[in-house]
Amino acid sequence: MIIFRISSLILLLHSWCSLFAAETTNKPNILIIIADDCTFSDLPLNGGQNAKTPHLDTLAKQSLVFDRAYLGMAMCSPCRSELYTGLYPFRNGCAWNHGTVRPDTKSMPHHLGALGYRVGLAGKVHVKPKSAFPFQRISGFDSSCVRSPTQPHNLTGTKDFFTQNSEQPFCLIVALTEPHAPWVMGDASAYPPAKLKLPSYLANTPMTREYFSKYLAEITYMDSQVGELLALLDETKLTDETLVLFTSEQGAQFPGCKWTNWDNGLHTSLLARWPGKIAPGKRTKAIVQYADVLPTLLDLAGASPNPETFDGTSFAKVLRSGKDTHREYAFGMHNNYPEGPSYPIRSVTNGEWRYIRNLAPENLYIEKHLMGKNDHNPYWQTWVFSSFSNPHHEKLVNRFMKRPAEELYHTTQDHFEMTNLASDPGHAGIKKTLSEVLDNQLKDQGDPGRALDTQKAHKAAANFRPAFKSKP
Repeated sequence: MIIFRISSLILLLHSWCSLFAAETTNKPNILIIIADDCTFSDLPLNGGQNAKTPHLDTLAKQSLVFDRAYLGMAMCSPCRSELYTGLYPFRNGCAWNHGTVRPDTKSMPHHLGALGYRVGLAGKVHVKPKSAFPFQRISGFDSSCVRSPTQPHNLTGTKDFFTQNSEQPFCLIVALTEPHAPWVMGDASAYPPAKLKLPSYLANTPMTREYFSKYLAEITYMDSQVGELLALLDETKLTDETLVLFTSEQGAQFPGCKWTNWDNGLHTSLLARWPGKIAPGKRTKAIVQYADVLPTLLDLAGASPNPETFDGTSFAKVLRSGKDTHREYAFGMHNNYPEGPSYPIRSVTNGEWRYIRNLAPENLYIEKHLMGKNDHNPYWQTWVFSSFSNPHHEKLVNRFMKRPAEELYHTTQDHFEMTNLASDPGHAGIKKTLSEVLDNQLKDQGDPGRALDTQKAHKAAANFRPAFKSKP
């Protein structure tokens, strides 16, 4: 009888161990590759006509491609803070560039670490404080986006992280520094300026073409690094058990992209590949936002994200079962501090239409990086000088510096949002709907609006913690 009971206990323990091992192996490894300041519409997978991105093109064929993915602020620190915490800017405390989240904020290392993951970050960080983002730092990729040129990279640290413990799942973020300005990497000779097809939101001047060429070269350089990382997964035989996410982050450092609430600022590329789990070669119109990514990862890892912990919600069903809807709206904001005089902007999109509210329309919009702070963007003066004789250039300068109180764009038809329909009576209905949705969002987030006109108010807002009331 004793021998029988011991045998039964051994079998029971073996079953428990097998179940634990099965649960562990069912958790995907996660590789998140982040480009830096790459306008989504410049990538061929999203209709870009200039850039050469063979590795991303291949990845797109192996992935689910999101046509309607967005971030909350088109600036580095705020959008990455949103991605890593699952919280909107006012909820996590980082509502302007180079800002910090509140010290007690939890992020990917905390949430995924509790599920047994090793959570690392290679390359650019640009989030703080460390207590809120305790990533294991992985060597091999340059951490500075403004170093010129970017330091040489290698995959030794990444490979070690991939393979150091086969029994424990990993989540690795590789935050590349391209194509962030200054544009010095890659082969610009592959993009002769005179042959480029400039998008309509850029003024067609020789200097703009020269810098657009350099920017495209950095996109191709970024693409080569994506290829190296995917090849490393193949080499280490981890491809089939690894969820790969690629995102282009916010728009590039051109007027009309980064530091705006226009589509080219807030819209981001998002690809998801997981062989055997996510159907390849498909596209989805499901609206997702950076705040949704962390809850999704927790869901895929077997946890149930607490709706009182995140602003975002899981879109795992979009990945696994092909569901073609997720959220109704994605929200954006911009305060312009400390990039220039405070200029609060708020926005909402339903994927087809975008409504923007400029809270200080009587002021000029001034952004120091685009208007002469350094030599990253010397082409701006050519826009201003040529505007005296070129009506389209004059329109672009005015569009950037003189914002109306309200803007409304039919984005799916007007991809670069050049025609403001806010005063058109024929579209009053959709404007009213989106305006009311935005009002509810601002109330839910405890948004102080124009109260952020001063540096003191910005610092005070960092200590404000709105309570969870509703899910947009």
